[in-house]
Amino acid sequence: LLSGPMWAYILAHENAVPLWRSLMGPTKVFRARNSVPDSIRGAYGLTDTRNTTHGSDSPASASREIAFFFPEFDEQLWYQQEEPHLRRGQVYYNAEERVHCV
Repeated sequence: LLSGPMWAYILAHENAVPLWRSLMGPTKVFRARNSVPDSIRGAYGLTDTRNTTHGSDSPASASREIAFFFPEFDEQLWYQQEEPHLRRGQVYYNAEERVHCV
């Protein structure tokens, strides 16, 4: 259930899942406000179901969710062709299209 605009992103980092989950803070807004008030959920979450953000809980979940939100994205092809460029620092952000490019 959405109550406003939604943006879906694919985060590319060796530790993307735990890093993003750390930035989001605990799923339970009360816990986030008390234990990590500077987290996204701690600062902006309203309730446990309106906690402002979502993040996959594992790489396998991330793959399923990427396929759902971005059906045209080929994850295996990305790992073969694009990911090596990311590791070498040969990537820039295209702000107009809101994507990273090689």
